[in-house]
Amino acid sequence: MGDRRAELFLRRIDNLRNAETLEDVRFLPGHFHELVEDRKGEWGCDLDQPYRLVFEPHEKPIPTDASGRFIWIEIKSVEINEIVNYHGK
Repeated sequence: MGDRRAELFLRRIDNLRNAETLEDVRFLPGHFHELVEDRKGEWGCDLDQPYRLVFEPHEKPIPTDASGRFIWIEIKSVEINEIVNYHGK
């Protein structure tokens, strides 16, 4: 995995652990973002390029507004899925 990726992984996990809602990490370093297309319903954040930490909310269904956008502030817990380079598939 490498020292840098391990360091960033632990930092991102701490960010998620300390957050009350997903909104708390939205603008932190690491570019926490919603994934799209076949990964819609998952989120990612940067580790060392090109690797991402991928996770998804425990809330089922994921809270959305009237426009179908996810409501980050209503997501209170997540599950880590994987560390992956999903752009290099």
